[in-house]
Amino acid sequence: MSDTDTAAWAALLRVHAALVPRIDRELQRRCGLPLTWYDVLLELNSAPGRRLSMGELGEVAVVSRTRASRVVDQLVAAGFVSRSSNPEDKRSAYAVITDEGRKVLRAAAPVYLAAIERFYTSHMSAAESRTVAAALEKVLAAGPHT
Repeated sequence: MSDTDTAAWAALLRVHAALVPRIDRELQRRCGLPLTWYDVLLELNSAPGRRLSMGELGEVAVVSRTRASRVVDQLVAAGFVSRSSNPEDKRSAYAVITDEGRKVLRAAAPVYLAAIERFYTSHMSAAESRTVAAALEKVLAAGPHT
C-alpha cells in the first residue's frame, strides 16, 4: 500500500468525522431533524412503494442495522413513519414513510443540500467532485470482500 493510498483513506475518515456532525447540527438547528432521521426518511421515500423491510433499510441507510430499527421506532413515535406487517413473513415488518414524513423530508431537503454544498462541494471543483463520486462509487460497486 502506498502513502497516497493511506492518505486517501485517512482523508476520507477525517472528512466523514468532521462533516457528519456539522450537517447533523445544521439539520437539527434549522429543521429539528437529526441526520439519521433524514437519511432513513430519504431512503424510504425513494424506495418502491415508499417502504422497506427493516433488513432492506439496514442495507441502504447509512446507519447500522440495529440503529436503523431504533431510528424507525423514533420516527414512528414522531408520526413520520408507520410499520406495516409483511404478509409473506409474519416475523418481519415494513417501515413506510407517512405523508407527514414526506412533508418534513421536503422541508429539510434544501437545508441538507445547502449544508452539503457549504461544507463539502464548495471546496472542490466540479471535476474534482465528479472524480471523488466516481472513485467512491467504484469502491461501493466492488462490494464487500471478506
